[in-house]
Amino acid sequence: MKIDGVKYIIAVASGKGGVGKSTTAMNLAVALNLQGQKVGILDADVYGPSQPRMLGVKDSKPESDGENIEPVLSHGIKIMSMGFLVEEDEPMVWRGPMVQSALVQMLRQVKWAPLDVLILDMPPGTGDIQLSIAQQASVDGAVIVSTPQDIALIDAVKGLNMLNKVDIPVMGIVENMSVFCCPNCNHESHIFSKDGAKKTADKLGVPLLCEVPLEPKLRELTDEGKPVNIYAPDSASAKAYSELAEKVWSYLNASNETSSGPVKIVFEEAG
Repeated sequence: MKIDGVKYIIAVASGKGGVGKSTTAMNLAVALNLQGQKVGILDADVYGPSQPRMLGVKDSKPESDGENIEPVLSHGIKIMSMGFLVEEDEPMVWRGPMVQSALVQMLRQVKWAPLDVLILDMPPGTGDIQLSIAQQASVDGAVIVSTPQDIALIDAVKGLNMLNKVDIPVMGIVENMSVFCCPNCNHESHIFSKDGAKKTADKLGVPLLCEVPLEPKLRELTDEGKPVNIYAPDSASAKAYSELAEKVWSYLNASNETSSGPVKIVFEEAG
């Protein structure tokens, strides 16, 4: 189902936590906005909402008229998150049906329109929340985030497989923490292996969308609620996110222009 006034919906997903999925979702949103698109971000990672802090609005509260919710605005991005409704250190001890009900409300009762792109910051893994979103929203494409090492890529492939099973086309893979460049001597270290995501993308027949380096500046700014594309636009991370935004927007427009729709990845069961 489409959301009124929202042109495209994309998901940013990962097979496991700790690979930089939410950071990627936030910076993709900001980069798209800087390139002229109207963007919103739904923090669907209900058990670990982080978008309010990363976008510098953790103390904000959405307003409601009793029927619809006004999203919080930051850096030109419309945001909705469970993080606005609970304290940062308060655990979300909710069963699946409660989570699904909250997600439906955040999708359907938030004043998103008008938007060119709504980004869904998905929870890690392949569980109920992913299935609920696939049932409740017509997702135009997904970006998978992984770090380069094998243990993360194994789970990334599971995420790709899950998206295929629920008919969400995969736009490609983002390799996060690709390389560490020492700020003192400029020596490059591939701490988490080298070219892992590229090899996996080639094997699966999907694009490697970008490689985001491991930069202390990115971590510092993100913790402070300052998007790197705004506060350090010449950094390697900002350039990678700009590249990602350009590719995502081109993909969405190309998919919209083709009558047959985007190509889906087909995984065959092992015999």
